[in-house]
Amino acid sequence: MRPPSLAAPSFLAPWAVRPETSRGRLHPEPESPTRSPWQRDRDRVIHSSAFRTLQYKTQVFVNHEGDFFRTRLTHSLEVAQIARSIARALGLDEDLAEALALAHDLGHPPFGHAGEDALAAMNKPFGGFDHNAQALRVVTRLEGRYAAFDGLNLTWETLEGMAKHNGPVHKPPPYLAEYDQVLKLDLASYPSAEAQVAAMADDIAYHSHDLDDGMRAELFGPDDIAHLPVVSEALEAARRSGPDLPPPRLRHETIRRVIDALVVDLLEETRRRITALDPAGVDAIRHARRPVVGFSPAMAEANAVIKDFLRARMYHHWRVNRMTSKARKLTEALFRLLHAEPALLPGEWRARAGEAGGSPRAALIVTDYIAGMTDRFALDEYRRLTDLAIPG
Repeated sequence: MRPPSLAAPSFLAPWAVRPETSRGRLHPEPESPTRSPWQRDRDRVIHSSAFRTLQYKTQVFVNHEGDFFRTRLTHSLEVAQIARSIARALGLDEDLAEALALAHDLGHPPFGHAGEDALAAMNKPFGGFDHNAQALRVVTRLEGRYAAFDGLNLTWETLEGMAKHNGPVHKPPPYLAEYDQVLKLDLASYPSAEAQVAAMADDIAYHSHDLDDGMRAELFGPDDIAHLPVVSEALEAARRSGPDLPPPRLRHETIRRVIDALVVDLLEETRRRITALDPAGVDAIRHARRPVVGFSPAMAEANAVIKDFLRARMYHHWRVNRMTSKARKLTEALFRLLHAEPALLPGEWRARAGEAGGSPRAALIVTDYIAGMTDRFALDEYRRLTDLAIPG
């Protein structure tokens, strides 16, 4: 058993993960006297190359469409802030929740879901593409920062939370199944409460902030969302908070109230579930019959209504559809070009892929290469590969 870290939280609930009971790292390392295992994991994620590229990866709007729209990086930071607040209120380990929140989108390719859909289609003969599995691949293999091992050598608890971001995994994608043979992640059970908090913070962030970006982009306005549950009450309270608020302030006042309502409901429902379960420790959380962190039935239904609205009015808006279509076609074209001719890959990537065009090995390496691109690098790389006037 590990000695408690000097950086351990002063109070943890009995069902929280604890530094002294961590299952450790695949490659043993000396413990830090000043940082808990999950503070180290968080710091390794922040310093990783994959984390930096999130700054120029699409959330909904492609990076060059506007400076104020959210990217994968700003989204991840917002998820981390929400996750820390919820974890603190529940007596959970804030650092593990934060590390998972910051790492959850590391496997997303450029162009958001358009890029993911394109890679999934191109990889259908080779086992498909899953951004959660790709995130695990990033932190266990692709990051090359240390002399002794590939990846970031994160703790078992962080890897578990990343692998089970959406709950138990009964049919793992290829890389997750492969890695589970190296380090068993108990895929059939729920993850820790901290991991569940990070996953729900993701939902809270993208629903509320997509409402914000949608209004900022003028895809819809306050009157268009006035009928939505939770949002309607937040909008009404925002309007009462000050007469004749200009649109930006009305938008911000509304969104912060939406976030508050979602967080308060989540805390109340989670405390109710924990009281009913009465878990003795984190293993009871993992083997519960359902997640212990979640919304009340009424809030879950309200969230579904908000999601349906965003799908119709934002994700499938004609302006978004045009960019999505172009991004998907560009990503597919990049894959076809590079998969057919791995010799077009730069340096180290070419050596990894081998010379055989069309092979499963080449598909895997080309996918890693494209998934790590930013939006603007993917655009530039496509031009370099297709425009005879631009040097390769």
